[in-house]
Amino acid sequence: MTERKKIPFNVACFQGKEVTYFHEAIENAHISGDGPFTRKCHNLLEKELGVPKALLTTSCTHALEMSALLLELVEGDEVILPSFTFVSTVNAFVLRGAKPVFIDIRPDTLNLDESQLDSLITERTRAIVPVHYAGVGCEMDSILNIAQKHNIAVIEDNAHGLFGKYKGKFLGTFGQFATQSFHETKNFTCGEGGALLINDPSYIEAAEIIREKGTNRSQFFRGQVDKYTWVSQGSSYLPSDLLASFLYAQLEFRERIQETRKRIWEAYYSSLQSWARDHGVQLPTVPDHCEQAYHMFYLILPSLEVRRRLIAYLDRLSINAVFHYVPLHLSEMGRSFGGHIGQCPITEDLSDRLLRLPMYYELKPAEQQFVVEALEKFDGWG
Repeated sequence: MTERKKIPFNVACFQGKEVTYFHEAIENAHISGDGPFTRKCHNLLEKELGVPKALLTTSCTHALEMSALLLELVEGDEVILPSFTFVSTVNAFVLRGAKPVFIDIRPDTLNLDESQLDSLITERTRAIVPVHYAGVGCEMDSILNIAQKHNIAVIEDNAHGLFGKYKGKFLGTFGQFATQSFHETKNFTCGEGGALLINDPSYIEAAEIIREKGTNRSQFFRGQVDKYTWVSQGSSYLPSDLLASFLYAQLEFRERIQETRKRIWEAYYSSLQSWARDHGVQLPTVPDHCEQAYHMFYLILPSLEVRRRLIAYLDRLSINAVFHYVPLHLSEMGRSFGGHIGQCPITEDLSDRLLRLPMYYELKPAEQQFVVEALEKFDGWG
């Protein structure tokens, strides 16, 4: 009898014309940034999402850094963001000298708790960064109303949420800027990559300059200036057109990828309803006014100890389940900004109890059923 293959947490999707387009990019003799496939990706995202400008970047982290540069953040400025997020969300602003102000999350969607925003805003607050956790939209109406009242920018960290919607409108189209991730763990990937979505057209020219090492090179290639030169701060944020060719194949395939991920997510949800209820496990919450991106499926377990036992049990069955995030406000760097125990109690509680199940395009129904049956047979609750 052959040994059951390990069910990994994630497997990158390769289902379109990735190899064909990769070869085409090589044959185009333009494999550096802003080649034909980069432009194809830009046009697809702009048309599909209805955004004034999309710019591919080397990572979502770099897209966040660009947003900080566009806002001209300086030392002492404050940026409100959830403690329950990946470290890139905060690093982009700390690099500019800004102070992170950590906000707690809602216990249902695990998104930023918009009811706490007003109490955290000061005269130094420059931006609010809602993170659409698991591709489920934050309460953008409330967030935008508060931001507009105080004249504060909104930057959506939409790393999880491409093609998800809030009240019928695509995530990433609400704030002045939004950032996307095309890391290999995301629904659509080129290995490493990202994008900056610009919803306020007044920032487009500055964004192009920042992305092109602080030069007006983009204007030069459009024939708007007869030579390009250094005009502002910037860096090299352009991904290779080889990566863009790979990504374009994935984006072309977006409907099938999303339909498959939806089927997998819904199979978990329907199969685990009674099991979760019997054992005090919280399943993901998706409000009726949100259309999620089907990025992940997670469990909120009764305790940290149960999570430890369940991870070990699943590992023995060759099922790789993982957790995240360690609260940023309790990290070494977070404490240096005044973070302390009790500051974000919901984050501190739920981060200890959250477990993510394997979820990827190639996950077969039989493999998913094996995961479900393994959960149902787990007896380490005591």
